[in-house]
Amino acid sequence: MNANIDRLRYRCQLRQPASERHEESHPLTWRLREDNAPIDLAEYERKNGYVGTRRALTEHSASEVIDIVKEANVRGRGGAGFPAGVKWSLTLQGEDIPRGYLVCNADEMEPGTFKDRMLLEQQPHLLIEGMIIGAYANNARFGYIFLRDEYREAAASITRALNEAREAGWLGKNIAGSGFDFDIALHTGAGRYICGEETALLNSLEGHRANPRDKPPFPGQSGAWGKPTVVNNVETLCNVPAVLQHGADWYQKLSGGRSDDGGTKLYGVSGRVERTGLWELPIGTTGEELMELAGGMQSGHALKAWLPGGGSTGLLLPKHLELPLDFDSIGEAGSRLGTGLLTVVSKEQSIVALLRNLEQFFARESCGWCTPCRDGLPWTVKVLQALERGEGQPEDIDLLQHLGKGLGPGQTFCAHAPGASMPLTSALKYFRDEFEAGVARPPAAVGEA
Repeated sequence: MNANIDRLRYRCQLRQPASERHEESHPLTWRLREDNAPIDLAEYERKNGYVGTRRALTEHSASEVIDIVKEANVRGRGGAGFPAGVKWSLTLQGEDIPRGYLVCNADEMEPGTFKDRMLLEQQPHLLIEGMIIGAYANNARFGYIFLRDEYREAAASITRALNEAREAGWLGKNIAGSGFDFDIALHTGAGRYICGEETALLNSLEGHRANPRDKPPFPGQSGAWGKPTVVNNVETLCNVPAVLQHGADWYQKLSGGRSDDGGTKLYGVSGRVERTGLWELPIGTTGEELMELAGGMQSGHALKAWLPGGGSTGLLLPKHLELPLDFDSIGEAGSRLGTGLLTVVSKEQSIVALLRNLEQFFARESCGWCTPCRDGLPWTVKVLQALERGEGQPEDIDLLQHLGKGLGPGQTFCAHAPGASMPLTSALKYFRDEFEAGVARPPAAVGEA
């Protein structure tokens, strides 16, 4: 059984030994153990755990905490890259405003993504600490960790950590003698990709069907049960404790001038490379540097294309590996950094088959709320299946381009379909010949040689 667990978890391995990870340079991973065992409260506190929480609650007002996170430029690590401090500043607060909620999105359903799982399994107290600070900044009365049900090992680790934090007084009444009350519950969802959209997540949390909501109002004004609510990704919240401990200027400098963004990033690689796994690196590290750490492509394989951050990001070419892996640089190249975990595509792999597989996933995971997504994605799959079999029609490629445009930004209720359209439209741009090869040839005319 243990061998099977190790086999299933191999992509969650951090590929940096402890000797390379330091508190001043690796805020997310320096505490992690070589044996991948979860860090309990005693070990976490020995390694300066909850120092950031104590400083936030006893040395700063809520607005000051928001300003510090803004100055550090902690951009959301769930995919969109929206600045966390700006998001927090938009939460309704005031004497006549009820205290709301802070929700951690730990659903991690993005294809090719496995970074949050490592943090949840091995270092849950870092997430809890980040949630306490975020709740204090946003005047939240209660927190939820929304976890996909398949993450059973993570659920057990989080449950143990929550109990330890309550017993030690880090959750509950009057945390650290500050007068601030806050607690957290673990909520396991049914495992649906659409719950990565924050309002669909909130509907599911409330016990409703996981459909996205109209915006405005945004969750910061009216979220869970109508109260002001902040939804942040696991990695985003795990960045916050070090910012409060060491300061915004320190955090901003971690990128080493590689990017205007602050901090480090959990990058990863999967596919036919020598070493799949995760690395904590300065944000703005290039794709070339990351591929070098991964040992390059496996023997006998050459790189054809790569997805920079999950299945809902646009394909890029080998020449794009020279770009900094940050939100703006990858965006300017026509894709998205997304979760920052590269999926490599080797030359012998079929782009049409790859797209058919991805679009089948997105079609299955659609909530069906709006017509372009509900009907457009299954139609896209049918066309791709025909092309994959060599039975496509000449007009199919134009139809795919039309579908990609109709599924794009501004055409649907939420970002699910636009995310699904990005790998499709980029594949048509760079690899049109592979789609054309799937068009059936007409039968030869009588008498024709």
